[in-house]
Amino acid sequence: MLFSLNIIIFTCLLLLLIALPIVLIIIALLKYIRTKNSTLQKTVLSAKSLGEAIKFYRTKCGMTQEFVAESLNVSRQAVSKWETDASDPSTANLIALAKLFNISPEELLKTIS
Repeated sequence: MLFSLNIIIFTCLLLLLIALPIVLIIIALLKYIRTKNSTLQKTVLSAKSLGEAIKFYRTKCGMTQEFVAESLNVSRQAVSKWETDASDPSTANLIALAKLFNISPEELLKTIS
């Protein structure tokens, strides 16, 4: 009886030693993700144009023009034209950009001065 109780206690301690680091890693990752998202949302931008705002949010999110283009099913050159104000994205693409950057379309547009 005492032997089996010792095995149960030993097993519980072993599981605790294995599970505790995993739980701590998960907590740290969740905190990092929340901090990164809130930092991105708190960043104040005063862009002179829609192109500057698009480029700002794209680089802030760590995305390439090619990634944005593939995500929106447009060419990389189209994204480049939007960022240089050679052309403007359609309303549908503007909404898709905002979703991709995890912001609202209004947030994307209100940054323009």
